[in-house]
Amino acid sequence: MKRIGVLTGGGDCPGLNAALRAIVKTAIVKYDFEVIGFKDGFRGLLKNEYVRLELKDVSGILDKGGTILGTTNNDDPFNFRLSKGNKKEYVDMSHKIIDNLSILKVDALICVGGDGTMTIADKFCKMGVNIIGVPKTIDNDLDKTENTFGFMTAVNTATEALDKLHTTADSHHRIMVLEVMGRDSGWIAIEAGIAGGADVIIIPEIPYDINRICQKVLDRKNSGKNFSIVIVAEGSVSVNGEKVSRTVKEGGEIKTKYGGISSRIAQQIEEITGIETRVTVLGYLQRGGRPVTYDRVISTRFGVAAVDLLKQGRFGEMMVLKCNSISSVKIEDAIKNIKKVDPEGEFVNIARSIGVSMGD
Repeated sequence: MKRIGVLTGGGDCPGLNAALRAIVKTAIVKYDFEVIGFKDGFRGLLKNEYVRLELKDVSGILDKGGTILGTTNNDDPFNFRLSKGNKKEYVDMSHKIIDNLSILKVDALICVGGDGTMTIADKFCKMGVNIIGVPKTIDNDLDKTENTFGFMTAVNTATEALDKLHTTADSHHRIMVLEVMGRDSGWIAIEAGIAGGADVIIIPEIPYDINRICQKVLDRKNSGKNFSIVIVAEGSVSVNGEKVSRTVKEGGEIKTKYGGISSRIAQQIEEITGIETRVTVLGYLQRGGRPVTYDRVISTRFGVAAVDLLKQGRFGEMMVLKCNSISSVKIEDAIKNIKKVDPEGEFVNIARSIGVSMGD
């Protein structure tokens, strides 16, 4: 093995550059590999847009957010959009990527990404491409691994937001509702909610009852607490099955986009309790910024271990963290299920034990 490739796919998150740095340095220093970095995820591999990565290229990027290679979550090579005049069609371009890997003499590819990237990687594995997966996502919803890098930085961002909302909520005697990302998993909401002292934590795994939320707020007011803090994951659903989402067409597929549930909950709280309520939506702030120490370390560990696994020829596997040790599982096993918060698990029990309402 002489030349390896690497790409970052899906949404950006803190720690991607740290992972790239570890991959490139391990490949060159430890194994004398040549490293090709493909730009903008699988799009760069499809269009032959790449750079040769040297040690100097990854110097000074450990603490930088984003990814020096760029990324995209819209270009699935198995369903790639092509424009012909005023018409758009979606075609399978996977064969082109396999041809490009052969032409460039890339012996193996490291794919850094979340469930979408890993799903595409698994398809290429089944077509004979030598691939190692490195898990990243702020949502922490990839199965088989205790944590993905990027998650802890997002939790830290959400926790800092809660800290700041406490002071203004107290000063104005208001209810503050903070909306965070997470799609169908409530990991950011529950960990940041516990760390940031939220009074109500609403997650997709536990349908919420707006009346129970309001009761918690009124109980606090009656006990002398003149404000309350509510944190809600974007994909949360009410006991009546209501959620705030919209459908959009991306890559020829209908996808669900979340966002705005905090406004609905805030309006209902204010109508029922009569207490002034305000909303903050963190949005893409959770994806940006410098990675915290934990994410720098775990992304570096994943990156080094990925190159070691590649050298051993153990393709089709994804790095995972279990009991604070790095190991690997089959990519196909990692994408079978979404990792969700257990409604009866430790985090929910901790929240309830300290008096936090889960909205139910």
